[in-house]
Amino acid sequence: METQEQKQRRGARSNQKLKILYLAKILLENTDANHDITLQEIIHKLSANNVTAERKSLYDDIAQLDDFGIKIRKTQYGKTYHYQVINRDFELAELKLLVDSVASAKFITEEKSNELIKKIEHLASKQDAAMLQRQVYVAGRVKAMNRDIMENVDAIHNAIAQNSKISFQYFQWNVKKEPELKKDGARYVISPWGLSWDDENYYLVGYDSDAGMIKHYRVDKMLHIKVENISREGRYKFKELDMAAYAKKMFHMFSGEEQNVEILCENRLAGVMIDRFGKDIRMLKADEEHFRIVVKVAASMHFIHWIMALGDGAKIIGPENLVEEVRGEINRLTAQYSK
Repeated sequence: METQEQKQRRGARSNQKLKILYLAKILLENTDANHDITLQEIIHKLSANNVTAERKSLYDDIAQLDDFGIKIRKTQYGKTYHYQVINRDFELAELKLLVDSVASAKFITEEKSNELIKKIEHLASKQDAAMLQRQVYVAGRVKAMNRDIMENVDAIHNAIAQNSKISFQYFQWNVKKEPELKKDGARYVISPWGLSWDDENYYLVGYDSDAGMIKHYRVDKMLHIKVENISREGRYKFKELDMAAYAKKMFHMFSGEEQNVEILCENRLAGVMIDRFGKDIRMLKADEEHFRIVVKVAASMHFIHWIMALGDGAKIIGPENLVEEVRGEINRLTAQYSK
C-alpha cells in the first residue's frame, strides 16, 4: 500500500512536469502593464505548488513562453531582474466594457451575472481583476428571474444551426408576482431565425407558420425550450429582413402596423432622431426652427407615447389615420385624469 510520503513524492513529480504551465499561470495572474515579479518570487510561488526550479531553467522556460506568444518583458533594477506579461487577449478597458455589459443586461439573472463577471476577471491579472470588481454594481439592478436564460439562448442557437423549429411555453407575470403560462400552457412552435437585444431585453425573432408572419418573444419568458425535428419555415420572409432595421422599427418590440410616418421636429431633437433611426434618415428643413423626417416604423401605441414624451418638440403629422389615433389617445388620457 502506498504511503502518504510516496503519494506526496508522486504528486510532486507530476507537478514538475507541469512547471511551464504553472509558470505561465503565475505570470498571467500576478503581472500586467503596471505590475511585475522577480525570479525569486516566481520560485517561491512555484514551490507553493510543489514545483522546484533553478534560475537557469526558468530563463529557458520564460524564453519558450515568449516564443509561444505570451510576450514577457524583462527589466533590470540594480542586480535584480523583474518580469511582466505585456500582451493579453483583452485590454483592461475592453474587460471593463464586457463586465458592465453583463452587469447591465436585464435578461441575465443576478446570480449568472456575478458568475460571468468572475470568469471575465480571470482574463486579467489579480490587480486588474480587483479594479474590475470595484466598478461593478449588480445588486439592486432589475434582472430577469428565469435561471434557464443561458440554456435558452444555447437551444435557440442550436436550432438555428440545425435549421430546426423550436417549441416552448411562454409566460407573463400576474399581480401575485407569479409566472402565468399563456395559452393555458400550450406550446408555441416557432421557426427561429435570429436573436435581437433591444431595450435591455433579449428577443427571439422567428416565423409563426400558423399566423404566417414574423413574431418576437422575450427569451427570459420562454420555458422548456425543445429543438424539434422539423425544418424551419419562413426563409423567404427573412431573406429580405434586416434584423437591425427590424428592431429599430419595432420600438422596444411592441407590434403595430408598419407604415411610413412623418414627424415634424424642433432642430434641438436632431440628435434624438439620429440616435433612434440612424444617420441615414433624411432630415428635410421645414423652416428655420424645424425639420421633417419620414420613417418606416411599427406604429404601436408605444411609438405614439415615445413621440408624446418628447413634448412640444415633436409632432406626428402623417398619415392622417395615425394622427387620429394620437388624438384618440389624448382624449382617453384627458378622460382618465380629469376630475
